Amino acid sequence: MKTAFEPFKLASITFSNKIIRSATFEGAGDENGKVTEQLIKKYEALAKGGVGGIITGFIGVGQQGKASDNMVMINKSENIESLKKLTNRMHKMGTPVIAQLNHCGGQSKEESAHMSIVAPSKISDYKAREMTKTEILEVIKMFVQGIKNAKEAGFDGVQIHLAHGYLLSEFVSPRMNRRKDEWGGGTENRFRIVKMIFEKARKEVLDYPMIVKINGYETLKNGMTIEESVKIARLLEQVGCDGIEVSNGTLKAGLATMRGQVPWKMIVAENEKLNKMPEFMKNFIGIVAKKTVPQPQPKSLYNFEAAMSIKKAVNIPVILVGGITKLEEIEDLIDNYKFDAISMSRPLIIESDLVNKFKTGKQTQSKCIQCNFCIVGVEKGPLKCYYGNVPVSKS
Repeated sequence: MKTAFEPFKLASITFSNKIIRSATFEGAGDENGKVTEQLIKKYEALAKGGVGGIITGFIGVGQQGKASDNMVMINKSENIESLKKLTNRMHKMGTPVIAQLNHCGGQSKEESAHMSIVAPSKISDYKAREMTKTEILEVIKMFVQGIKNAKEAGFDGVQIHLAHGYLLSEFVSPRMNRRKDEWGGGTENRFRIVKMIFEKARKEVLDYPMIVKINGYETLKNGMTIEESVKIARLLEQVGCDGIEVSNGTLKAGLATMRGQVPWKMIVAENEKLNKMPEFMKNFIGIVAKKTVPQPQPKSLYNFEAAMSIKKAVNIPVILVGGITKLEEIEDLIDNYKFDAISMSRPLIIESDLVNKFKTGKQTQSKCIQCNFCIVGVEKGPLKCYYGNVPVSKS
């Protein structure tokens, strides 16, 4: 029984199949945080390529949580019209699109935010200061307004980013949240900010679809465990979350989120200081980097255990992401392990039409080699595949 290409229903959203494009930062917003034609065309290629639906790259809910100059922002009312252009074009193609909303927290960049960076606690991982209680309440308002703006802009739903070491992920992580007040400590206190976002948003947008991306675990000491993520998942279900996408990792955890190769050549190419070094120094630093940057194993299906534990604990849809590259894996995950859907990122960067290739039998595996050059290149330019430093043509 092969059900991967059958429609998938999540709340009021109907996806044409169960292979979803996972949120991927595209680096294609303009200087005002508006959607560009380049970004819309990228989504059109994905829709034409057969994905069941698209989750956008993270969209900022507030200036202080900005991590890039070319990050799309949803906190300004004047940006809603540009977002409507995106959703209208997607809907003409019959493809649902979900807005991933985010505040980058300690992983924000002062040069992009133009203000001090904040996090739940002041710890050595980042140069962020601890948030005040007033600032926490302001962030809740930012997310609620972002959800309202997403609905007005025509998005089929929102995904609250609760993973990868960004602000809300920092709050629920016992490693990142060291607060001694009502916003820290036990699981329910660390979850309080998320609970309040849901409660306040539901009063405004009623049954508008709201899903969450969470870390199923963190590979760092004292970080999120699978057991803790199951508790968070149950709390999410209680507050009215419509579905959970399970990922892992933080910036501090190196390649935990993506796995694969340390993109050293690309790092050198994009860094002016490193690029000017003699070749022997580049090689030496590269060897050291490859030995010191965390590279957790395995490289495929690395979030399966956590997602399976969450799937057994809740009665809302669970979507698995991470190291999924083969059609047989997708079919096994959906048919035998009963995941509601799977999501992919890197395989759809190199081949936006991969789902159609899978469906027609033209291909059974992604061409992605997990070089990870894409995650470095997007820091200075729009998202694309480099295939080990050799750009891949659209053909």
